[in-house]
Amino acid sequence: MTVALGASLLSAPAAFAASTNQTDIVLGVGATESQRNFSWYSATDTAQVVQVALASDVVDGAFPEQAKTISATGGLTTSNEYNRFATVTGLKEATAYVYRVGSVGDWSATYSFRTQKFSGDFNFLFFGDPQIGSSGNVANDSAGWVDTLNVATSAYPNAELLFSAGDQVETATSEPQYEAFLASDALRQIPFVATNGNHDVGSKAYEQHFNTPNVDRTAGAGTGTGSGGDYWFIYKDVLFLDINSNSRDASHIAWMNQVVAEHGDEAKWKVLAFHHSIYSPGPHATDADVLDRRSTLPTAISNLGIDLVLQGHDHSYARSYLIHNGEKANPDEAAGADSVVAGPGGVLYVTANSSSGSKYYDLQNKGFWWLSVQNQEKVRNYSAVDITGNAITIKTLRSQANGTDKPVNSIVDQVTLTREAKPDTNSQALQVTVPEAAPGEFVWNIDGTNGLVDLGKAVEAGDHYAAVGSINPIRVTDTRASGPQWSVSAQVGDFTSGAKSFSGKYLGWTPAVTEAGGDAVAGDRVQSGFSGGDGLSVSSTLGDAANGHARGSAKLGAALDLNLPVDVTDGTYQATLTLTALS
Repeated sequence: MTVALGASLLSAPAAFAASTNQTDIVLGVGATESQRNFSWYSATDTAQVVQVALASDVVDGAFPEQAKTISATGGLTTSNEYNRFATVTGLKEATAYVYRVGSVGDWSATYSFRTQKFSGDFNFLFFGDPQIGSSGNVANDSAGWVDTLNVATSAYPNAELLFSAGDQVETATSEPQYEAFLASDALRQIPFVATNGNHDVGSKAYEQHFNTPNVDRTAGAGTGTGSGGDYWFIYKDVLFLDINSNSRDASHIAWMNQVVAEHGDEAKWKVLAFHHSIYSPGPHATDADVLDRRSTLPTAISNLGIDLVLQGHDHSYARSYLIHNGEKANPDEAAGADSVVAGPGGVLYVTANSSSGSKYYDLQNKGFWWLSVQNQEKVRNYSAVDITGNAITIKTLRSQANGTDKPVNSIVDQVTLTREAKPDTNSQALQVTVPEAAPGEFVWNIDGTNGLVDLGKAVEAGDHYAAVGSINPIRVTDTRASGPQWSVSAQVGDFTSGAKSFSGKYLGWTPAVTEAGGDAVAGDRVQSGFSGGDGLSVSSTLGDAANGHARGSAKLGAALDLNLPVDVTDGTYQATLTLTALS
């Protein structure tokens, strides 16, 4: 047996050869960052445990004797095997662990996982219906699913969750399909977040395979032979809620209200997941059961302050406009906008395409009002979701090439979601009336508005990215009789996006006098520091007037020129341009 720990391989002695009695092992997400939920199947009904140890304690391939041991619970499964659940708590952040399941003399292979920092930015991977077996060829479906996992985890090696939209298998009772779904060791190394799909619900196997945290079996309850239950967990600054949309009773809304009331203040963002997309582009969009969910869920979701809803079921990709109480939140939101700002109750809904390639549905093209973006190329997809303190970015990529111009990991769609700033309830409004300038005064102000200067989306320009724009113009009025010298200068700080940043030196400008008066002249051009120099990261003159200038008023402007390296991490960045007037 070999145990993979990062880039190294440790050989275990023969005494630790892996048993084949433990199968279908899943590393599940825990209730918090410091917990992991384990599940597995066993051929025998014996007392079993999970053992977890620091990877640094592995010596010569032997599993550490100082491992933590947690007893498992479980029972007979629908396939006449035995399932086992165990939860490990008290994990340390940014730490590598090894684990195994079973009992003395009957241990599984040894697997590894690593916790990340318990706070700060993170990303997770979202996958649409694998539905292994749907094509009629389990092996092909499994191969596609495994390849998507390999592509996604290679592109995002620090992804912290693997999130499923549901329909893990085609047939709820099929253990061969579950075994094929669980073939990848990624499901034993990165915490898995399961969702109950309509192809999963018809058997207790879903409940028996996946150990979900904080599950309430009375909410979205299953039947005597079917799986059910809603569950939630908090990961870093996100409250995740996952509901069993196979059930359409009122218990979901009551359950969500309770969870958000009790835990909503513990996280900045709220993400809801359920299988049956209510805002999709495919044939399920007009199903009677989907129409029913669309009539009951959106208002409750808006009222709860949910930010993002993750869905599957329709085997095609869609991204909604921001939706408030079941209607388009902003009638002016443009289709395909790469950034959206949600007001109170505004929710973004994303529907994932197939991650295995087992089944695709055609777009209906019926003018569904909710569709900002829809896509169906009949190639496998996955989504990478980046969470920061200020934004959620969903980037959907191809895990399978579609011709030479759309290779693996090319982008299908990308959007950044932010929220409108909330008013500070601990502040007081201030007002001051400024009189018209009297003769003999020097005054300057931003002419018009001091709103955001948006340089738009940077475009690739050979060896760099480029973006352009213009500052809000500056009005300078000097009516002093002696005409003393004056100047207006500016300096920009670093551009930041959450924890990411790049230097303000990459911003340059070309000043101009856009309305002449008072002998004002424009400052010299400052080139972007991309090819050398400090750009606007050092103070630079926008405009000035020499000693003895005529009285009058002038308007100063500047064309902005941003050139930055192509290795800058993607995101929406902002910086502050500080203006200073001297006389």
